[in-house]
Amino acid sequence: MRILSLMHVPFEEAANLAIWAAQRGHIVEPIHLYAGQPLPPMEAFDAAFVMGRPMNVNDQDEYPWLRDEKTFLRACIDHDKPLIGICLGAQLLADVLGGQVSRNAHKEIGWFEVSRTAAAADSPLADALPARFQAFHWHGDTFALPSGAIHLAESRACANQAFVYGRRVLGLQFHLEYTAESIEQMLAHCVDELTDGPFIQSPEQIRAGCAYPVPMREVLWRLLDGFFEAT
Repeated sequence: MRILSLMHVPFEEAANLAIWAAQRGHIVEPIHLYAGQPLPPMEAFDAAFVMGRPMNVNDQDEYPWLRDEKTFLRACIDHDKPLIGICLGAQLLADVLGGQVSRNAHKEIGWFEVSRTAAAADSPLADALPARFQAFHWHGDTFALPSGAIHLAESRACANQAFVYGRRVLGLQFHLEYTAESIEQMLAHCVDELTDGPFIQSPEQIRAGCAYPVPMREVLWRLLDGFFEAT
């Protein structure tokens, strides 16, 4: 497969997603939206990863390319292209599908447990998600579930951590794709977001959790394999 990686900033790359793709014989092509790189025609790719960012889904006046991206994502859904959105990417997919995106009650930044929901049993991805697992988080917004979506995961700070819509759209609020290098990039570029809050860890706590990416990657592998097998 040829999989696009829709990037909103230069420092949030596909990371573990690209490693998984390479191991499965797929090609990941970065699309640098923030730099004005044009989006390809539908026939030029098979699937897309929609990556994270510091901006919000409604920041279209400041980032006009967000409008084009939303139109593109709607076209992808209409053409049955498999889509996986992460953080902002999940919020964009929810928005395009009619789910409202708004401020979460608390920012969630650092390592926090995610739990599979009871509703996940209705999804073909149920077996791919452990009942509980550690994931990395860096967000202040959340999404309402689009009508018809299955609620897959939740955390103490954020009720809607993951959803699947049909068999070809998966939204993850949390980050399984991050490596230790990804986390250092976030600390380098977004450390000013680490204000006081019940679900905001310090840089030291975040770095101390960097043993988690190995088991986190195992969860990601199972989820990706299950998602693409279902499509």
